[in-house]
Amino acid sequence: MSHDTEFLSLATEAILFFSIGTFRMFVKNSFPKSSMMSSVLSVLRTLTVILLILLMSGCSASGTMPPPVPIELRGVWLTDDALFASRETIAEAMQFLADHNFNAVFPVVWNGGTTLYPSSVMEQWFGQPQEKPGRRDPLAELIEEARKRNLAVIPTFGLGLAPRPPENNLVLNKKPHWAARDRHGNAVTRNGIAWLNPLHPEVQEFVLALLSEVAKSYDVDGLQGGDLLLAEPIEAGYDSITTALFQETHAGNTPPQDVHDTHWKYWRAVRINSVVQKLYWRVKAFKARFVMMWAPLPYRDALNSYLHDWRTWIHENPYGEFYADAISPQVHAGNIQTYRRTLDAQHRDSLKIKQKNRYQFPAVVLKEGSGAVTQEALIEAIRYNRVSGYNGEVIFSYELLRQDNGKLAGALKRTFYRTPARLSFARAEASAEAQASR
Repeated sequence: MSHDTEFLSLATEAILFFSIGTFRMFVKNSFPKSSMMSSVLSVLRTLTVILLILLMSGCSASGTMPPPVPIELRGVWLTDDALFASRETIAEAMQFLADHNFNAVFPVVWNGGTTLYPSSVMEQWFGQPQEKPGRRDPLAELIEEARKRNLAVIPTFGLGLAPRPPENNLVLNKKPHWAARDRHGNAVTRNGIAWLNPLHPEVQEFVLALLSEVAKSYDVDGLQGGDLLLAEPIEAGYDSITTALFQETHAGNTPPQDVHDTHWKYWRAVRINSVVQKLYWRVKAFKARFVMMWAPLPYRDALNSYLHDWRTWIHENPYGEFYADAISPQVHAGNIQTYRRTLDAQHRDSLKIKQKNRYQFPAVVLKEGSGAVTQEALIEAIRYNRVSGYNGEVIFSYELLRQDNGKLAGALKRTFYRTPARLSFARAEASAEAQASR
């Protein structure tokens, strides 16, 4: 006998026993006959309804209770130009992800100094709305296809303030005074990338306008800043704007020549924090329940290499303020021991982060060498996420999930993504002010 059938049998016996006992009680008492019978009938009527409900529940039951729907973020970064080549390729990708029980997509919409979508901000500042003028609007198409499949859409600003090398750099060709400078006065390049100065007021206003444009104009659920958005290499900060700001608060003294000087490092990081805070409140004004996320490097690397003090962004200060709703520190899944150590160091307990109603979701990097990690490495990484209390992750990236006939996506669906999951945050809705301004 199944547990459900046994329960129904016991419940029925209990109700019948209680009915008989009730009838005997009323027979023995001294109330007038009509009152007694009326009371008996009322009690028996109620018990009959309860019994019918139990019987109907038993008839529809399959013998086991359905498993609860997990509450997890199952996101994936979309970075490949081939995916955005046509409406058909976008629709196929969204269907693939829905079939494999993902529930959020993170299309990279700003990369190398150009936008995926036609941008009035880019046209205003640089006279070119898109890398390929006259092109479709792939972001709008992706949003439509994602909505058909109940996928949340959170555009990502990838290389952020790190456009292409100078010879191919639309931004720095038009605004050379935006360049980050090292202590020798040279424009800063790292990993073949030319960097802008996040402490320049014009650069800040441009970035705020760019992200606000997407938040205001598109039906998206949030925005995500990449590991290089509003970042500055540790060797930068010696431009005239930053130097003047430093001198104002240091009795006219110039910045230290030691780029790793603790005070100098945190002085710059604090000023980047203020820009992150301004961005947070700017985009939040457009939509209620809007999610502002970041995908930085692991904390020590983020701070010491790019002045990203993201612990402060998600940590609640004494005034109850914070600057981010969710953080996805990037962790490589190739070696599980390294993955565990790195992830443990990012945990809110390790970093002593006070956070309420905010989230951390590891960004699981699948790239290893020239290819992707193994299925076993990916599954172990997701298992450790759950053991560590992380309800979800963002996978980097879609292209690697699809390699070898989608074997990594298939491995997820056979294990941790067997059933659909519900997001831990609600879909964003445009505020009344934003709707009125459209």
